[in-house]
Amino acid sequence: MSQYDTLIVGGRYFDGSPNPSRIADVGIRDGRIHSVADAGSLDPAQAARVIDARGCWVTPGFLDTHTHYDAELIVAPSLSESVRHGVTTVLIGSCSLSMVCSQAEDASDIFTRVETVPREKVLPILQEHKTWQRPKEWVGFINAHPIGPNVISFLGHSDLRTGVMGLHRATDRSVTPTEEELGRMEQLLEEALEEGFLGLSTMCLKWDKVDGDREWSKSLPSTYARWREVSRLNRLLRHYGRVHQGAPNAANPLQVTQYLKETLGWLRKPLKTTLIAMIDLKGNPTVRPMARLVAWLANGFGGNFRWQLLPTPFAIYADGMDIVLFEEFGAGEMALDIRDQLERNELLQDEGYRRTFRKFYKEKLSPRVWQRDFGDAIVLDCPDSSLVGRNFAELARERGIHVVDFFLDMVVAHGRALRWFTVVGNHRKDRLREMVKSPHALITFSDAGAHIRNMAFYNLPLRFLKLVYESQQQDEPVMSLERAVHRLTGEQADWLGIDAGYIREGDRADVTVLDPRGLEQDLEQVQWAEMENFGLKRMVNRVPGCVKHVLINGRAAVSDEQIEPELGKQAGFGQFLRAGQH
Repeated sequence: MSQYDTLIVGGRYFDGSPNPSRIADVGIRDGRIHSVADAGSLDPAQAARVIDARGCWVTPGFLDTHTHYDAELIVAPSLSESVRHGVTTVLIGSCSLSMVCSQAEDASDIFTRVETVPREKVLPILQEHKTWQRPKEWVGFINAHPIGPNVISFLGHSDLRTGVMGLHRATDRSVTPTEEELGRMEQLLEEALEEGFLGLSTMCLKWDKVDGDREWSKSLPSTYARWREVSRLNRLLRHYGRVHQGAPNAANPLQVTQYLKETLGWLRKPLKTTLIAMIDLKGNPTVRPMARLVAWLANGFGGNFRWQLLPTPFAIYADGMDIVLFEEFGAGEMALDIRDQLERNELLQDEGYRRTFRKFYKEKLSPRVWQRDFGDAIVLDCPDSSLVGRNFAELARERGIHVVDFFLDMVVAHGRALRWFTVVGNHRKDRLREMVKSPHALITFSDAGAHIRNMAFYNLPLRFLKLVYESQQQDEPVMSLERAVHRLTGEQADWLGIDAGYIREGDRADVTVLDPRGLEQDLEQVQWAEMENFGLKRMVNRVPGCVKHVLINGRAAVSDEQIEPELGKQAGFGQFLRAGQH
């Protein structure tokens, strides 16, 4: 009998801490790291399988701690778009959107428009498979499911609120939950925390909207909660030492002070809090310094606070007007609230509407994510090929019309066949390099599994490693490579309180083997790939020559850059990781 199931030989070994890396052999047996020894010390003849990692890095599997795989996990549990990039643990239930407590149709309607995954795909999945309405039942389903990567989860406040109050009452500004309903929310949240959920995710951003025919275009249920409701649920998070994930209201920047008050505690136990997001926005350059100030205040006065930070330019793609950016101002909301294309086109051609749109477009001081600059938006595809590769502003100048009128004319003429993109933030490399060094930020926010035609950050960990690796090649190191790996693995696992992120002797064998030469290519390129069991194509990343092998629980999930066919079909790979068992 072999001493090792797998032996990884000769690679540069990173254990997940900031400690120095070294050339080593790593022996794996029964899903655990059995031995770590100097290169050449472990006998390949004692291994059932040998991976030659010379010239490669051997790291813990990466954590992706902001995804929206909640629906995809049910019917395509391999989650191979993340695993192929070295991710072995994914976090779901973000942004108040889990699929645990609410009925199937309600869970679909609070998810699909916000995350731009078609309702006609998600609703049938939930109607067929959702047999649970309590956290304990959901955990039972996951534990019996052949999941690919490990899964960790928040309980979403919109899901919780809707499960207790019903979607109609949960999205009625005049309705306050009864004491009985508040008590029921507390019971379900406590059950979730007992079952190992990370904590609670909430949402205050009002331009995330509900789908479906019943409560169409209302804001998410979490946005209707008075803060005393949120604060009451936070008591349980404090008691269990768990995490509150939130998103402040962009239209009211001072609202972040409510989160600040909660994380500081004010004569109570501080609350672990992570918010979306630290970003260098083109449209609002004050966001970055304000985020740094908030983090300094929170952590400097006894809180436990982290921003979420996307470590790459924030590129967003759009089909016509079908993109959430237009939800952040009145004229855009008016158009997106109309589902019928002909009716929407009538509105877009109305001169009164266009005056309103131009008014919003030129307002530069209002809170925003999108910079509202069509001169900074490039046409990628259009039936009129003469537009492709050019920005809307120069095209409008050639025609002698206002850029808003030109854009709306093109939307009316071509609809969703007009495809364009823009970069809304993290566009300045020097600022980005400075932000990723912040100890008050989690390197995350891929949104994997959502916005399937709007953005693709499935290779987020590799983009961050490239940023650090490139800075070292240029003799301007942002941080050590060990620190970079730690930020993607052990640091996040430690803060969340889960058993992941390390590959020391005795740790679970979630391992990534990557060739750093693969980081030298363009990692921001996107392409289209089939979405397993959805009948859809989505934007994805492909990084050939980089991630060679991925092991989850000691089992080969990726071998020689190829997804193993058993991933997502057989048990024994990932598992539900309970918080509090680090």
